[in-house]
Amino acid sequence: MNEHLKHLHKIEFVITNACTGRCKHCSEGDHTARGASIDPQIAADAVRKIAAKYDIQTVMTFGGEPLLYPDAVLAIMTAAKALNIPKRQIITNGYFSKDPARIREMTEGLAESGVNDLLLSVDAFHQETIPLDVVKQFAASAKACGIPIRLQPAWLVRVDHDNPYNRRTYEILESFTDMEISANEGNIIFPEGNALKYLAEYFAGETPENPYAEDPFDVRCVSFAPNGDVLGGNVYQCDIVDILENYRPQGKDMASEHKKNKTE
Repeated sequence: MNEHLKHLHKIEFVITNACTGRCKHCSEGDHTARGASIDPQIAADAVRKIAAKYDIQTVMTFGGEPLLYPDAVLAIMTAAKALNIPKRQIITNGYFSKDPARIREMTEGLAESGVNDLLLSVDAFHQETIPLDVVKQFAASAKACGIPIRLQPAWLVRVDHDNPYNRRTYEILESFTDMEISANEGNIIFPEGNALKYLAEYFAGETPENPYAEDPFDVRCVSFAPNGDVLGGNVYQCDIVDILENYRPQGKDMASEHKKNKTE
């Protein structure tokens, strides 16, 4: 076992960088409506091979908007369920279709594939461009299918900071009370990408520590990009087992940034 991966317990997949939102807080910058996605079977195979060597406790899928490419999400989660990986997460903004039948079909597929922790991104930033009524329809359908669901808001500066974005986020979260869907602590926005472009005035003081930085000498999460990049290699060009075995950190400054759930 690679000594730099001995504490590895999580696998995450950025399914796609394409997104249905145009959020001004997004650390990735502007997304396009279309984009590449991770290959479903290669991703599922990677889950099986990594889990055979490491004690994987969590598999996460996110984006972009991962449900633009549901085949990849379902393949990954089905593999994780078959391996009895305890936590099978998806982070989604809940907006991929306005068709009630399609929304129901999607949530049924997610439930069958084994998703057991659905984090729904709702806040002032997402709801500037994403219709809340459609998101609530998705949430209701997911809940009806038995999928555990939590709200995952993004906070500007800090949770208790008084600014118009946070006030609006509190209002949005409150609107889910009747649905009996609670919110977790969410994430504090990091000044990068669109956040730095559109919200710079809120980061005039000391830059907060990036909560997503991974220690390259003690990797606890491997993150796959939509093009297959992972740990300095590419799963389309090299077997994931070889990538893991050959991984060598080059220095602390090469720590990659991952969108991991802070409540993990």
